[in-house]
Amino acid sequence: MRGPFFVYILTNKYHTVYYTGVTNDLDRRIQEHKSKNQSGFTSRYNVTKLVYYEVIEDINTAIEREKQLKGGTRQKKIELVDSTNPEWIDLAEEIDKRL
Repeated sequence: MRGPFFVYILTNKYHTVYYTGVTNDLDRRIQEHKSKNQSGFTSRYNVTKLVYYEVIEDINTAIEREKQLKGGTRQKKIELVDSTNPEWIDLAEEIDKRL
């Protein structure tokens, strides 16, 4: 697989549930989550709001970072989002502009 890769955090409308993932196509992956075509955690809990992502060139590093974030506490995820996206806006609307 070729990079870049994206490690991302999604949440729901009320910021009560968090999902961490990794992909090589952030725009496509977020649209998959938002469409809810696949049953699973994000569709069951309406987790469709992109609040954090980072770009990583190496797949192994991206997977390690995903594991690190998944292993972190809820508070660590909140602090991470607060540090980069204090308004908790849906970054999916800005993906094309940023990438």
